[in-house]
Amino acid sequence: MKRSIDLILALIAVIVLSVPMSIVAILIKFDSKGPILFKQQRVGIGGELFEIYKFRSMYTETPNVSTEALGDPSVYITPVGKFIRKTSLDELPQLLNILKGDMAIVGPRPALYNQYELIEMRNQVGVNNVRPGLTGYAQVMGRDFISDEEKVRYDKYYIDNMGIALDIKIIWMTFFSVLKSEGVKMR
Repeated sequence: MKRSIDLILALIAVIVLSVPMSIVAILIKFDSKGPILFKQQRVGIGGELFEIYKFRSMYTETPNVSTEALGDPSVYITPVGKFIRKTSLDELPQLLNILKGDMAIVGPRPALYNQYELIEMRNQVGVNNVRPGLTGYAQVMGRDFISDEEKVRYDKYYIDNMGIALDIKIIWMTFFSVLKSEGVKMR
């Protein structure tokens, strides 16, 4: 049932957000050289790698590591990128990942392919056995400002308590977190 709800909501969101997504795409193209979409290998359900889609918010020469590993991420973020990261608009292309079946609307955020310690911690508690999400409990509890250990604890809590009520709570918390631009590391 969760997958059916994800498909319906993602399809509606793509239709409703197609104009804002087109505007963001145009702004990115005029802001800096490079592709509109950023693609990156992430860990999906069962530990399988998939290609996640995001609007490109950083310069093309940026190292392919997590934001917290960049030191001063503001050096790498484009002017438009600063806005789309602060508003989480950079995440909207992941609606396509949801339609493809790579992701869910709510679930643990997919780890980068090279976050080996995080992947191993998640494997030990079964986090990688569920479909990763566009948003998740660890996201709304601190995003870029919590440790990997804390992320895994929040992810484990989510998989132990999965259900429509918790998903609705996380979506609600995500909405307010995005409005306040909480948890996004910009420098």
